[in-house]
Amino acid sequence: MKIFLAGATGVIGNRLLPLLLAEGHVVAAMTRTASKIDGLRAPGVTPVLCDLFDVGALTAAVGEFRPDVVLHQVTDLPDQAARIPDFRPANDRVRSEGTRNLLAAARAADAAHFIAQSIAWGSGPVIQAHEHGVISAGGTVLRYRQF
Repeated sequence: MKIFLAGATGVIGNRLLPLLLAEGHVVAAMTRTASKIDGLRAPGVTPVLCDLFDVGALTAAVGEFRPDVVLHQVTDLPDQAARIPDFRPANDRVRSEGTRNLLAAARAADAAHFIAQSIAWGSGPVIQAHEHGVISAGGTVLRYRQF
């Protein structure tokens, strides 16, 4: 299966990528950080340097790969739980604008499935809209707890 993994170098993505490869999937592994692109070079991986907020580049990257599944693992959260409030605006943008952009790119590429992470330890209008948008598009939402 061809999987476009957005957020491949994040906390979940960097653990998920080797598992996907071990199962024989072919993965486009997206990061927004240029210095992390070399770490994505492995058999079965197409490294993708792209910003979730650049809808044109994102749509082109997903479209070029033609995935069966788009897997949204992008967040903007700190390593320290006490700092989460400081990151809320950026993370809310990932869940709102970023999710809309990735859904649009998946639709344009005619991806059969869309899976997005969410959280089980919070709520609010941004998270509700994020989940509703994914589900309304026929996607699946996975609610993660804290790690």
